[in-house]
Amino acid sequence: MAILQLALVFSILTSLSLLAGSSPPPSPDLQIVTAERRIDLNSHIVKVFLTLKIENIGESPASEVLLAYSPTEADHLALVKAAAAAGKKKRKSYLTLDVKPSELPDGPNGTKYYLIHLLKPLGKGEAITLEVLYYLTHSLEPFPVEISQSEAQLVYYRDSAKILSPYPIKEQATFLKSPSSRIESFTRVVPTDRANTELRYGPYEDQSPYSYSPIIIHFENNNAFAVVEELVREIEISHWGSIQVTEHYQLVHAGARHKGAFSRVEYQSKPTHSGVSSFKHLLAELPPRVHSVYYRDNIGNISSSRLRTNFKKSELLIEPRYPLFGGWKSTFVIGYGVPLEDFLFEAADGTRYLNYSFGCPLADTVVEKLTVKVVLPEGSKNPSVVVPFPVEQRTERKYSYLDVVGRTVVVLEKANVVPDHKSPFQVYYKFSPIYMLAEPLMLTSVFFLFFMACVTYLHLDLSISKTKQT
Repeated sequence: MAILQLALVFSILTSLSLLAGSSPPPSPDLQIVTAERRIDLNSHIVKVFLTLKIENIGESPASEVLLAYSPTEADHLALVKAAAAAGKKKRKSYLTLDVKPSELPDGPNGTKYYLIHLLKPLGKGEAITLEVLYYLTHSLEPFPVEISQSEAQLVYYRDSAKILSPYPIKEQATFLKSPSSRIESFTRVVPTDRANTELRYGPYEDQSPYSYSPIIIHFENNNAFAVVEELVREIEISHWGSIQVTEHYQLVHAGARHKGAFSRVEYQSKPTHSGVSSFKHLLAELPPRVHSVYYRDNIGNISSSRLRTNFKKSELLIEPRYPLFGGWKSTFVIGYGVPLEDFLFEAADGTRYLNYSFGCPLADTVVEKLTVKVVLPEGSKNPSVVVPFPVEQRTERKYSYLDVVGRTVVVLEKANVVPDHKSPFQVYYKFSPIYMLAEPLMLTSVFFLFFMACVTYLHLDLSISKTKQT
């Protein structure tokens, strides 16, 4: 408890030291009538659902709404989504809104901003309800940082009891949901209530802009902290009927580090008490109609996997050679093929395009660095990419068997990838069918030259034989 209090004091002093010299950015006269925030702590990926009813109390219309994040949240922010809600209860509908990081200067306490672009300006006296969903990675801190095989995993989560916002909030409440009823300690900001696995902060009324009240929660979380340090996906297109996908993984258990010796006997005989925070299975969601699936590591092929397919998706349940405890790593490769007609299409102007899924196929994992390489057929020209979120792009050249000029490789890179990044992206390119004859002509030429070489050799050999006989 003393450590919790010291950490809270440090957070408050840090916040106050950053406050001086900052000023809020200019914004329309908006106020938040009601705000409700629900924080899901069940996974190592923190999900935050934010419902805001916003009213324009100024004279000029407002076409944008600012979201505010503390510097720590901004560093761990993986994805932000927003939608405008219309209707009530069962008839409620949602219209997706564009959300982008703002280029405004930092606000008080180093606040960072995101901009929500409304579909139509909000006039004087009008109100709108926004639904915001965002994900935070690496926001749960294991404490203690090392545990034995028989211990459960405890973590810290730091946040604010009051919602950080550049607008005044008339009424607000925050709910936190933990995966276990074992909550060691939590900061109390009156009013604070606890019911089993849920904490409620608020309701708080008439809060001024940039209100902030640091809290720390210490609780049990034994879910798999599966983090892919690096994932390289290579998607190779062949116009002869198939797409081959190869994925190279560097996986680590990012939870509390394992200390002491590992007992497999204890692990297998007491599965509910031994190594409760470890994991030994991974689920990969693959496209439907996959074929030629393999799963191997540096030693060789791993047979402890099961593939289930249907017309919507395929699921590959894999089991590494050993269970993963905190700090342990595993390196492996997953490969498979998919039919060309399921993912390659032709536009009206003759341009061909690949429509495939971005992100990591492994469920409930964070990818610190994702590299997607799309290998286009030889002869492809003018590649362009459409991705629903910012990524780094570049092109490379790859040479394969029988290639003459090499293949263009479109490389996409993104950091801090979560499961919701698994959405379609497109790669457009121009391709002339004449290039499909390149490899057959190459093979024909090779066989012809080989045949001629054999005929020449036999002719010379016979000539030499006849000369010797005479």
